[in-house]
Amino acid sequence: MTVLTTPNPGKTLTIEAIGVTYERFPVKTPVINSGDDFRTIVIEEAGDFLQDGDVLLLAESVVAISQGRGFRFSEIEYGWFAKFYSQFVTRTPSGIGLGTPETMQLAINECGLLRISLAVAIAGVTKPLGWKGNFYRVAGPKARAIDGPTAGTLPPYNEFASLSPKNPREYAHKTEQEIKQSVEVIIVDANDIGVNILGAKDKAQEMLGVALCKDNPMGQGSEGTPALICRRV
Repeated sequence: MTVLTTPNPGKTLTIEAIGVTYERFPVKTPVINSGDDFRTIVIEEAGDFLQDGDVLLLAESVVAISQGRGFRFSEIEYGWFAKFYSQFVTRTPSGIGLGTPETMQLAINECGLLRISLAVAIAGVTKPLGWKGNFYRVAGPKARAIDGPTAGTLPPYNEFASLSPKNPREYAHKTEQEIKQSVEVIIVDANDIGVNILGAKDKAQEMLGVALCKDNPMGQGSEGTPALICRRV
């Protein structure tokens, strides 16, 4: 069992989510590679620590990597549109997002050139007016979930970009079925500026997932904790 009873650096174990106090326990795993059964690894690492009523959060980027949806950055071939569109994306301290030709090309491959072009056009009109976020509203969650390499990511994936997980709701549901306790599983894309929920079964569960990881408590760098157990106090 590799469940930590101390928080990741700079984080806390306790949080109030939708009027309920939860304690959160990071789950440490080995480095997850393409083809690994991340679901089974997390269940084995959590062991008997899981209890009925717990909520288990899984990092979407690690789910995606285990599904073979990670790509070495230097090997991504991009075209003119990807190079041009990426110039208009704002990079943030938490990650480059689609601010490189490589990650923008992944968005074009995943969502289609027409949809990405429409998203760029609408954002270009509305952003100067103070209406931000329309690029991702139009491009959709698959574009939002694309992650680029960052210095803080655990090697070798500090040199990789990843797509969103394939069928995240189905993945979360199957994980719930394989856990012997009655546990909710949510796949989350969290960083220091926001949370995107990919694997929730309904709006209520999506809101819970956002509330539980709004301070980005999981660690995918040297912490090696791409899963988080959340328990009502």
